[in-house]
Amino acid sequence: MSDSLLHPFAQPNTPSPETSPDVERVTDVARGDLAQVLIHNDDVTPYAYVIRILGDLFLLSEELADHVAWTAHTKGTAVVVVRPRAEAEKLVKAAQGRARFDGYPLTFSLEHDA
Repeated sequence: MSDSLLHPFAQPNTPSPETSPDVERVTDVARGDLAQVLIHNDDVTPYAYVIRILGDLFLLSEELADHVAWTAHTKGTAVVVVRPRAEAEKLVKAAQGRARFDGYPLTFSLEHDA
């Protein structure tokens, strides 16, 4: 008898708990391996573009994106999100890659969350 007959609701392509991204995230959080994603102000990138990147890639609401962008504009840097380090690294790479592709010097960095 096949496994699908024994488990009619089993999904054949469902990742095992050992390979699931959610398990990795929980493990990172349990170890305290969190990182802050910081955005850095520059004098070239349009404000509206920053708002769009914060919404599209970091999934911030327009109100929160505006707050983060304004904080970076007035103070030089701002915390965008706090995520497990691996996820934060991917977000920084994606955001900077998108900005460079679009021709802007918008910069993001990581800081270990204490």
